[in-house]
Amino acid sequence: MSAEQLLSSVPESDTVIVADLEAGIGTLTRLPEASVDSTLVIVEPTPRSIDVGQRAVLVATERKQGHITIVANKVATHEDEERIRTAFGEHPVVTVPLDPVVVAADRQGASPVDVDPNALAISAIGGLVPVLIETTDT
Repeated sequence: MSAEQLLSSVPESDTVIVADLEAGIGTLTRLPEASVDSTLVIVEPTPRSIDVGQRAVLVATERKQGHITIVANKVATHEDEERIRTAFGEHPVVTVPLDPVVVAADRQGASPVDVDPNALAISAIGGLVPVLIETTDT
């Protein structure tokens, strides 16, 4: 089932759906306008990723896809984080550090939370919870 089909089949209610969409902006362009409450744009601190992220923010904004939060992923340095914060100035940014636990888990075919539930990246991802709760409460 595509994201478009999934979202169009959800009844008007307090249903919460978290979907990991394909990279890029294709799915955002096909979603019905104003069909989600919150959009997370995952960006790595590379020029190409930032460029795609900025295009995703434009599309999500134009199509009224809810509150937009930037997830700065695989951040290794303060400069990485600043590069992303500067590129997405008006949007909140949740920073997820480059974490060797995530790399090790990927090599093992395991979830990082199963490898080390106290990993830095896992803790940082927990920072999304208040952002998403605030989004659904408004």
